[in-house]
Amino acid sequence: MSRYNSFTNYLKKIYGGRLQKVVVDAGFTCPNRDGSVSRGGCSYCDNAAFHPNYSTPDKSIAEQIDEGIEFHRVRYRTAKGFLAYFQPYTNTYAPLEKLKEIYGQALAHPLIKGIVIGTRPDCVDDEKLDYLAGLAKNHIVILEYGIESCLDSTLKRINRGHTFEDARKAVEATAERNIFQCAHFIIGLPGETRQDFINMADTINSLPVNSLKFHQLQIIKGTVMEKEYAARRGDFVTFRLDEYIDLFVDILEKLRPELYIERFIGEVPPRFVNETPWGLIRNVEILRMLEKRLEERHTWQGRIFERSGGAIGEESALDLFNPSFE
Repeated sequence: MSRYNSFTNYLKKIYGGRLQKVVVDAGFTCPNRDGSVSRGGCSYCDNAAFHPNYSTPDKSIAEQIDEGIEFHRVRYRTAKGFLAYFQPYTNTYAPLEKLKEIYGQALAHPLIKGIVIGTRPDCVDDEKLDYLAGLAKNHIVILEYGIESCLDSTLKRINRGHTFEDARKAVEATAERNIFQCAHFIIGLPGETRQDFINMADTINSLPVNSLKFHQLQIIKGTVMEKEYAARRGDFVTFRLDEYIDLFVDILEKLRPELYIERFIGEVPPRFVNETPWGLIRNVEILRMLEKRLEERHTWQGRIFERSGGAIGEESALDLFNPSFE
């Protein structure tokens, strides 16, 4: 068994097999692009860098799902079902009636088991959350919040247009309705240090989220951050692959054992970046490297996590996480 709490393994355990996400572009924008909060979007962002070719807003929701299922069936032949992943831009940034129409089209597809909704913490409200809580009674519903950093100074610098307190309020309101939620963070944002990344674990532990996605900062061509990186490279902490894995092990040791880890690295097609410092190694190989490093360090997720009353010991940590290793 893995030494960290894998979200993929959780889905397999609950649903009897892999549930593959199929990206859907419903034509949303973001409040920090259209001027309601800011313009230009986040300084690191180019949606095309993680946007599959089959998913474009000129196609219907059903067409995108059909093409996405066909695309993934080549690689994931044993998938037990599919989740419609509303990923590009901010997927709750519309009136509720419009959201009902869009989500309803996805859930009407016979092979779709549920929806994953990527959004910002300042783009949900009680009415939308109540609706999603109702959907969650009969479908898989996952809200994925882009939080990115726990530091307001960083959020301002990268033009997020929201504060960390906005994020806390959103995840607490979501937790009150028992909606499964994932929080997304970037490791390597400008102005932050290695110790900031490790300290982030303590702040994350205070949030009532269910799962986490991390990825290393990648400098995408044509973004504002590409210019900032060229001009002020000293503001950025960069990592060799082995250094990043060791840092992530440090973070894992502090994270609550029950938090599911959906991802700890990102993978951008080489054409979108000026350099690929880790080479062209695939995610699956890096996952193996993480498992090996955890074993070498004889550690696991939550090993030094502190609950109220003090740090949990080795025996109680094993009870919480229940990994089957010596």
